[in-house]
Amino acid sequence: KTDAGLYTCDIGTDVAKSKLSVQEKPTEVTKQLEDKTSQAGQDISLSCELSKPDVNIRWYKDGKAIRKSQKYDLQQEGTQAILVIHDSTVKDS
Repeated sequence: KTDAGLYTCDIGTDVAKSKLSVQEKPTEVTKQLEDKTSQAGQDISLSCELSKPDVNIRWYKDGKAIRKSQKYDLQQEGTQAILVIHDSTVKDS
């Protein structure tokens, strides 16, 4: 159910009209990523919290998009976005 629409105040002899538009609040990061240090060969998990669930997320490393692969697992659980880096190496820093 949406609140947007045309509202009227009718007093019989006169009518006042108002058009209401409701804009959705933008999604925000509510918990930032944390810096991590790990030994090579371990799986590393990075996560952040968002203000809304099921948002379209894109992960990047040094400006390059990360895609789901054997190396990277991208997960979303409600408002949590998780990146798992499998079998980490020094190059993942």
